[in-house]
Amino acid sequence: MSQARWIAILGDFKISETVIVSWIIIAGLAIISYLLTRNLKKTPTSKVQILLEFAVGGLYKLVNDTMGEKTVKRMPNIAPYIGSLFLFFACSNLIGLLGFRSPTTDLDTTLAWALITFFMIYVTGVRFNGFGYFKGLLEPIPFLLPLNIIGELARPISLSFRPFGNILGGAVIMKLFYDFLAYLSSFIPAIGSVPIGQILIPVPLHLYFDLFAGLLQSFIFIMLTMVFVGNAAE
Repeated sequence: MSQARWIAILGDFKISETVIVSWIIIAGLAIISYLLTRNLKKTPTSKVQILLEFAVGGLYKLVNDTMGEKTVKRMPNIAPYIGSLFLFFACSNLIGLLGFRSPTTDLDTTLAWALITFFMIYVTGVRFNGFGYFKGLLEPIPFLLPLNIIGELARPISLSFRPFGNILGGAVIMKLFYDFLAYLSSFIPAIGSVPIGQILIPVPLHLYFDLFAGLLQSFIFIMLTMVFVGNAAE
């Protein structure tokens, strides 16, 4: 996979394909959110509101079970953040099904998400435990301080490269598979100009690499975020 293309270049200011697709996802989520929540009632009367309340309730239950009710009460905005992160992450992984380049195939995107989690860990730790939070780097013995620091720095690297590698790897495999099917189709004159094989055969692979792997990586990322931030709060 090549690097994301520059869509607009204004002097030293450049806008990449990754940024444009991210804006499209953000705009789409904002519009859908508005349409789904504009007619909410105190007592739900529509299936849409019932479904929304079920999803939001499930999200809060997941966050409470993972981070603990005490931590969630002290961080009232953490559940909306986790839900928004999951939606944006999942849509970024799945938008490749619509022919767009997934922002997750750009390391800048996953690194930005990982750094948000990384800084949130330390902000939460200092907020709830003071600067004594950093004493944990000296445990179990001060001699291990360098190794503990390396372990801390490995968190954003692991968080960013895991989804990046999985989604990019799937995109590369699908591109090679499509090229292989196009090559085979060229040997059949009757359908050489109609990529029938490229329409039907790759469906199972799309279900795995785009749908299953995309949603799985999104879920893993938010779970790790909740675990790391929850541990820092305790």
